[in-house]
Amino acid sequence: MNKAEIHSDQSGSHVRGMVIMVLAVLMLPLIDAIGKWLAMMDDVPPATIAFLRFAVQCVLMFAILFAMGGLKGFRTSHLTGNLVRGALIGFASLCFFMAVKYMPLADAMAVFFAEPLILILMSAVFLKEKIGWRRYSAVTVGLIGTLIVIQPSYEIFGAVSLLPLLSAVCFATYLTLNRKYGVQESPLVMQFYAGIGGGLLTAVIIFATRNTGIENLQFSLPHTAFPWVLLLLLGTIGTIGHLMVVQAFKLAPASLLAPFQYLEIVTAVIVGLVLFGDFPTPSKWLGIGIIVGSGIYVFMRERQIKSKAASV
Repeated sequence: MNKAEIHSDQSGSHVRGMVIMVLAVLMLPLIDAIGKWLAMMDDVPPATIAFLRFAVQCVLMFAILFAMGGLKGFRTSHLTGNLVRGALIGFASLCFFMAVKYMPLADAMAVFFAEPLILILMSAVFLKEKIGWRRYSAVTVGLIGTLIVIQPSYEIFGAVSLLPLLSAVCFATYLTLNRKYGVQESPLVMQFYAGIGGGLLTAVIIFATRNTGIENLQFSLPHTAFPWVLLLLLGTIGTIGHLMVVQAFKLAPASLLAPFQYLEIVTAVIVGLVLFGDFPTPSKWLGIGIIVGSGIYVFMRERQIKSKAASV
């Protein structure tokens, strides 16, 4: 295989990774919307929501791995790394569930979208990925679009507005580790141990704060059937969505996928409108257009590179 064929194959892998990432990020805001719905409807504490989300992931991944390969299917070369990944996404989920309990979903998402910039910096420093000015520009434009969608301020939401930012730092680190380990390991195995790590972290937080009286960190199960259905749906969507994210990062560099995370704001705005009655203003639609445009630009640029490589 010559250099042109190798580059073309690599570009094709990148495009597949981008497509999977787009599908995943359009799905992931449903997790936060269901979490907000649960907190509002049945007063299920965010810590309980986070713990049960990872419990469902563990059960689903255990069943799939055992059916596919028995106990051999659980072998991993990066046990500690995958547990750390789980702890990071567990803490990120807990912070975000606490945020959306009090903030509109789109507002919390707007604060969270410092994350792609953090991810690009981490991928350059820790993964040694080469990042051109076009990717930096696409991410920056996407961030500008997000700020146009809504400008959350500390004065309005107080310290709660910092929770999505803390979630963003944890999630960017989680995605960096996805790229680091995902090239060598099965996404199914990675998500099983991530589920364990996330469940353990949230369980430790719940246990450590059980006597503090902090309502959001308590463990309290729903008393009716419908919240359980929502919790199962939340865990299933979270499992599938993050499996897709792991697969995307297996196929494409973290810095290339970062701009597509801005597409989450599209689902967040739509869900906010349908479930919570938050109708986007004209400025929000303008911002959404900019966000979508930045993702399309990166996608078309990579397709152009693939076409040039194939024609050599």
